[in-house]
Amino acid sequence: MSELEVVRAGVRTTVQDLGRPGFAHLGVPRSGAADAGALRLANRLAGNPPGAAGLEILLGGARLRATRALTLAVTGAPCVVTVGGRPADPGLPLAVPAGALVTIGPVTAGLRVYLAAGGGIAVPPVLGSRSTDTLSGLGPDQVRDGDVLPIGPVTARPPGVDLAPYPPPAGELRLRVWLGPRADWFTPSALATLFTAAYRVSPETDRVGARLTGPALTRAIDGELPSEGLVLGAIQVPADGQPLIFLADHPTTGGYPVAGVVDPADIDLLGQARPGTVISFVAAA
Repeated sequence: MSELEVVRAGVRTTVQDLGRPGFAHLGVPRSGAADAGALRLANRLAGNPPGAAGLEILLGGARLRATRALTLAVTGAPCVVTVGGRPADPGLPLAVPAGALVTIGPVTAGLRVYLAAGGGIAVPPVLGSRSTDTLSGLGPDQVRDGDVLPIGPVTARPPGVDLAPYPPPAGELRLRVWLGPRADWFTPSALATLFTAAYRVSPETDRVGARLTGPALTRAIDGELPSEGLVLGAIQVPADGQPLIFLADHPTTGGYPVAGVVDPADIDLLGQARPGTVISFVAAA
């Protein structure tokens, strides 16, 4: 069996696939890649099915060694990649010889780099997924220096492509929002502010959620809700009035009112939004 030896894991590297949907009623979040589109592309380039497990590398800065020849693909946040000391192209299938050192440099924009290996990372699944859930602790541990990651059997050859473009992370995001389920807990002026003000991503941002800073959203109803279900992209508003957008490792319930939900098609953009990114909202059509 092929393996990837982790020479340097970087700041925070986790194993991720497309998550474990269908268990929210048991209190288990979906989890999965924060930028699912980038992982799907990496898998396609490596000849894998879309849901194969790969590595999510926060801010880059990782080094890995292949024990056998294999195909790798790197997507997501832009960075410099080398194989055996030679420059290699992100967004293309990379033929990696046995023993070659693969270096993922620091990202130049965005947050997360995705690495797929032909055959997929074959750590044991938990509830049908190999994703690391940083909130609940389900799935494999965070990847650390010295880890050896098993690679599954190759099921298909990588595609013949000259270039697989992926949009670079943007400095400003316009996110489509569906109002509710608790929009009536906010004043009309607060909802107007939500769709006219500019917010910024706070440094207090991780795989659980993106905290925003900007004009506070005032409530029309005092008091607190009993805990109720939360979904990916829910815009929860705590007592300080600053919105929080839940991401891949979000809890399944919460007690603060949810003013709206970010359109699922825009969630990948948030997965690459680094602190300081300007966020504005527009009503989903």
